[in-house]
Amino acid sequence: KKEFTAFEYVVECKIDGLAISLVYEQGRLKYGLTRGDSEVGEDVSENVKTIRAIPLTLSQTIDMEVRGEIYLPISMFNQLNKQRELEGEPLFANPRNAASGTIRQLDSKVVAQRNLSMFAYYWVDALAHDVTSHNDALDALRTFGFKVNPHIKVCQTIDEVIDFVHEIEALRDSLDYAIDGAVIKVNDLNQQIQLGTTSKTPRWAMAYKYTAQQVKSKVLDIFLTVGRTGKLTPNARLSPVILAQTQVAAAQLHNLDYIQKKDIRINDTVVVQKAGDIIPEVVEVVLEARPEDALPFTFDHRCPVCHEPVVSFEGEVDLYCVNPNCPGRIIESLIHFASKEALDIEGLGEKRVAQLYDAKLLTSIEDVYTLHEKREALLQLEKLGPKSVDSLLQAIETSKAAPLQRFLVGFGIRHVGVKAASILANHYLNIHALMQASEADLQTIDEIGPVMAHSVVTYFENHKNQQLVDHLLAVGCHLTQAAITVKTSIFSNKTIVLTGTLQHWTRNQAKAWLEDHGATITGSVSKATNLVIAGEKAGSKLQRAIELDVEVWDEARFVQEVNEHETP
Repeated sequence: KKEFTAFEYVVECKIDGLAISLVYEQGRLKYGLTRGDSEVGEDVSENVKTIRAIPLTLSQTIDMEVRGEIYLPISMFNQLNKQRELEGEPLFANPRNAASGTIRQLDSKVVAQRNLSMFAYYWVDALAHDVTSHNDALDALRTFGFKVNPHIKVCQTIDEVIDFVHEIEALRDSLDYAIDGAVIKVNDLNQQIQLGTTSKTPRWAMAYKYTAQQVKSKVLDIFLTVGRTGKLTPNARLSPVILAQTQVAAAQLHNLDYIQKKDIRINDTVVVQKAGDIIPEVVEVVLEARPEDALPFTFDHRCPVCHEPVVSFEGEVDLYCVNPNCPGRIIESLIHFASKEALDIEGLGEKRVAQLYDAKLLTSIEDVYTLHEKREALLQLEKLGPKSVDSLLQAIETSKAAPLQRFLVGFGIRHVGVKAASILANHYLNIHALMQASEADLQTIDEIGPVMAHSVVTYFENHKNQQLVDHLLAVGCHLTQAAITVKTSIFSNKTIVLTGTLQHWTRNQAKAWLEDHGATITGSVSKATNLVIAGEKAGSKLQRAIELDVEVWDEARFVQEVNEHETP
């Protein structure tokens, strides 16, 4: 360790939630943006207004940007999952996923019901208001009405820092919110500026991640599940244990090779941890505790659902069920179609889909949009009263107007995820144009390579998939994407990189304005870059631009050009 006696440090909890940026004008909340990777922000202003820990009006009429972490208290998380289980909805894997899914809800009433909270941890422009330390900035945030985490300490030495990091770790199991580490920051805001940032992170702060929590449990059984692609995944059924403040009764075993390599057997005692504090997994077997009745896992190489033979593909360790009529695959495909990333049909979760499939009311995507014809049959099912049925049918009806990109995700086209679906939908704008595209056409689009292009063309060449599209159109699904209106400007058709800290707006505002005026924003500088806009403390991207002789503007030049159009 190295001692920096000239520095004072602040140590605080690293909350395991969703980063948010809140902008206030004249003391009133203007908007809230998710922060994610700091390049892409999602406007969730209406939803953050329902969170009690976020003041709508400050105690002073001040312009400010505050950053914080939205989280779902663990007690609320457990209540939410119990309710979702009763309603046949899929359970959230952890409080972070629940918070992230909730804040992106289309219905603010749902957000309000889930009791999200937030800890404010950074006042962006504190120095401009004569606040010179991070700790004083946190105190100021408290006076403005923000909720600030109480487990914060100003430390004079590295030894103090280390001790308090361990103190926070000792509190981990007693807190009603998830933490996955501690954050250490230089307290003096002027020193923060002097230290600057790299292209991705500040030099004046670092995170110390705690090791994943582990517990021991007994393997009661090993079973296989089949996904929508037919991939088989082995899982361990465990004696229920509390891990990271949530109950765990199953863990992922990845693939059959993993089971053999770890020599995992039924009745073994195993060590379980949450990978990245998210997915429970078996880390190792406690061999000294192995009982005489420990049973190796055996598998007859047939699908556990349809019992058809499974296959493996060259270069892959996974096994696949290739039966297109496999109930397991169909159910998983329906769950995926109705999921948050796809059509976001509230009320059509895992258990509900399985229930409707077993009742022969829902056996294909086409059936989703004919359920309104089966209302009386739906009312005969357990836990489906008139209110639940009507809510489900309304959610299905609403989904017909979902943008094309959501349907593309819902189709489950191999290699096409959320980002690629958005790119394709925004390029072609309607399903017919996309279906008529050749592999060569698709490969002219940025970020669409030959593998994805082949997958898209193959999907739409399938007669069954063509019939699905025809059916969706016939029942009133739009399958279109609203055209993005792009204004002509000097930025049109230019590839631009933003780097450093801008003073007049957030990175996301500048990015959105440039894209609205025809620019393409990328995260790295290359020979294809036309312009780099460099704010304060620009790092390696600026240096790279100079090396490649790429045109560079400072913020003043950018402001001058923007003012000739409009303010972002």
